[in-house]
Order: sequence, then structure tokens, then C-alpha cells
Amino acid sequence: MKAKKILLFTATLSIQLSLAQFAKVVDQDGYVNVRENADAKSKIIGKINSDEMVYVFEHDEKTQWYTIDYKNNNGGTLNGYVHNSRLKFIESYEIIPSVVKNENKAIFKSGNIKVEIAAEKFNYKDHKKDFSSTNSGNQQQEDLYKGQQVWGTDGNSPNTHYKFITVWIGNRMIQIPQKDIENLFNVDNESAQCFFDPSNKALYITMLNSDGAGSYAVLFKIEKGIYKGKEIIIPF
Repeated sequence: MKAKKILLFTATLSIQLSLAQFAKVVDQDGYVNVRENADAKSKIIGKINSDEMVYVFEHDEKTQWYTIDYKNNNGGTLNGYVHNSRLKFIESYEIIPSVVKNENKAIFKSGNIKVEIAAEKFNYKDHKKDFSSTNSGNQQQEDLYKGQQVWGTDGNSPNTHYKFITVWIGNRMIQIPQKDIENLFNVDNESAQCFFDPSNKALYITMLNSDGAGSYAVLFKIEKGIYKGKEIIIPF
């Protein structure tokens, strides 16, 4: 019975992850209202500025409202509803196709744009000194790496990590800072995707890493050849 419950949880989680994705707020008023419920008369519980990213759960083209997660000004994750007309899914932009995809490397190329993502085995023994723990109830959890939140481990030792993420746009090279990838573990290069918004000269790199309760979604943003940061969220 326990095994069946685990299988059911895994199957349900896989469906949820396949339906969820990043989206950008697009509103001529400069912001969108976040509602408590899926109703235009529902209480407004937050506002999100145009061009900011949210994570959409179970998006159905037949419904007018999407359940989203978004970050507030303090960096906390909040949940609410946004009308579908105010969101543009990242996957709706121009796809940068992959030319290589395996557990160690993913390369995307189109025109003068090239993205290379490299991963490698993580030597936990050599880096154990860089981990630290915080208290969770009556237990200590090793959840910080070099002072940053650990992603992808679910309490276990990491297996893989990013070696580098490099973008070329024409002759210009943009390196994702090591500090922005060093705490991202259990990499799944085969989930990586790249999209380009030509009207804003914006490149988006997305991936869904780890598995089960350790899963996390990440999006890197590059606009007009300048790295603008990343978004990370638990996609369930």
C-alpha cells in the first residue's frame, strides 16, 4: 500500500510539473492585480509589475484565471490568481533549438545566439566544509551552501551541479555568475529550454531540476545582452 501511495504521488507530481511553467506579466497599466480567488470581484491580495515573472500552475486555455506563485518585495513566495489575458508564457516566444543534450552538456543555437550549459559530478566530501545547517523544529537540516539556500537535494547529498552557463549573442559573451548557480544541485540538462523575445531582445533559459520533493524550476534572464538575474521556485 505504501509503495502504491508513493507511485501515485510521483505520477501526480509529474502531471503537475508538466502543466506548470513560467510566464511574464504584460499589462498596459504597468501592473496586474493578484486576486484571492478566481473572480474579478475577489479581494486583491497583491500587485505584480509588468515584465516580472510568475510561475503558473495547471494552466488551462479554457479558464480565464490562472493559479500563480510569485515573489513579494521581501523575496517570499505568495500564491493567488491572475487573469489569463495579463500573462504571456515564456514557451510562447521563439524557440532556440538544442543541438546537444545529455547529462553533462546542453547546447542551444539559432542565428547569432548560442547557449552552453555544462554540468558535472559534485564531490560532496571536498565541499562539505561549505555546507551549513539551520534548525527545523527539533532537527538540524543541511540547507545552506556558501551561505545560500540549497536547491535540489531534499536533505540528501548532491550528485551533480552546474559547471558553467555561458551565452553568446553575436561576438558578446555573457557568463551567468558562479554565485547564481553554485547552490543549484542535481541538474537535469535534458529539461533545459531556451526562448528568445525579439521585440525586447530578451533571452530566457529555463530548466526543471532534481526530482520528487527536491524538484525546483529556474529561469535565467538576459535582456539586451545583459544578465538580469534568475527566478527559482518549487513547482508544486
